[in-house]
Amino acid sequence: MKEPKSLLASLFPEMFQTEQSAVTHCAREAERLGEAREAQGMLAVSRHATIALAALRDLAQARGLQSASAGRAIGTSLSELRDKIADRIISAESSYRGTLMGMRHGFDLFTLARSTAEAEGDTELASFCETWLAVRGPLIDQAAETLRWFAGHPARAMQRAAPILSAR
Repeated sequence: MKEPKSLLASLFPEMFQTEQSAVTHCAREAERLGEAREAQGMLAVSRHATIALAALRDLAQARGLQSASAGRAIGTSLSELRDKIADRIISAESSYRGTLMGMRHGFDLFTLARSTAEAEGDTELASFCETWLAVRGPLIDQAAETLRWFAGHPARAMQRAAPILSAR
């Protein structure tokens, strides 16, 4: 196996993957909540991830990294597996918590990327990550507040996240 150029270069594919997953899973979770006010947190994360993906693409290209498409492809593939298999056997609230777990993983990843960029002297990437963290942190907290909604809607919380048979 070929050694990556740096820790930072090795983080880029995972950054793409986590953002692609945030775009997809957060939008799905919001759709499942329907018109509920509680859907807004997940929608905001999905929108932010869409913007972040474009910026990450530019940052990767400027650093000569070709990992953008691989990371997005991995994220898309994992999202499809989750949609077609896992979400058909777990509850809605479990799916929602899984999405929150992914968002928190992404927050930790961008925290590491910021520190690594600082250590490697990449001030542009460090600044991007700092801004990403400042925006995404409160959005994750907002989405986490929706767990209270599930407590007030236990029947909905216990339904399958996705029907066993669907048109998707």
